[in-house]
Amino acid sequence: MQIIYPSDYFNLNRVDENYEDEFNCASDNGVKCVLLSSQHLLDSKIKLSGNLEAHAPVIWRGWMLKQKEYKTLYNTVKSHSAEMLVSPDDYASCHYITGWYGTCSDYTPETILLTENDDFEKITSRLKWPSYFVKDYVKSLTTSRGSIAKNAEEIQGVLAHIKQYRGEIEGGVVLRKVEDLKPETERRYFSFYGNVYSADDVIPAIVHEIAKHISSPFFSIDMVETASSNLRLIEIGDGQVSDIKEWDVQKFVKMIVKASVSG
Repeated sequence: MQIIYPSDYFNLNRVDENYEDEFNCASDNGVKCVLLSSQHLLDSKIKLSGNLEAHAPVIWRGWMLKQKEYKTLYNTVKSHSAEMLVSPDDYASCHYITGWYGTCSDYTPETILLTENDDFEKITSRLKWPSYFVKDYVKSLTTSRGSIAKNAEEIQGVLAHIKQYRGEIEGGVVLRKVEDLKPETERRYFSFYGNVYSADDVIPAIVHEIAKHISSPFFSIDMVETASSNLRLIEIGDGQVSDIKEWDVQKFVKMIVKASVSG
């Protein structure tokens, strides 16, 4: 397994500080690591700090890439006679809610997929949910405003904030029914080559069940408890762009090494 990390913006030979611990740990564990120029990526170009080993799988461990950016990275890696572990189709199927909601709808809050031009007054009048969790196809708002709305006007307000802070609504608009969840119980699991891993080695049966619905070789599964202690799926994410959250960095890297050998 080889890993591509983002570089420091001003220095192609230095890893971005947000990934420094993971980069050093992976290197110490014998994983070949290459840096991608953050400066060039902003111009939709791919420049790597070194060569990749031919015919060895590659993963990206960095920030979220748009589908077009990921495809460009995929093609660049292919030009080095190597291969991204995750195909562009598998990346999109986990990165965008449209790729996984249909097969996982029984495990996650009820969700409506819309466009910015839809009539939110008409939609909220029909749904009559007490409140709505508002996001785009990729992620939710992380500012102090939050993502909860109680009516059409507040939904428009959240969308305006998303555009203000992130520049665009990516893909489309998502309304999710707000359930009574316990945020402090949220946990992140990773599936790598068909095996599910957790930070504490405790993996509920429902997580294994959910993982069977996803075809990608590397993805994350976020779960949370309801007030009645049932487990609910928050989201599926591409494993390459998922934070390690509660995971110890050594444990995360060893998961990659172990999965690479067994895979």
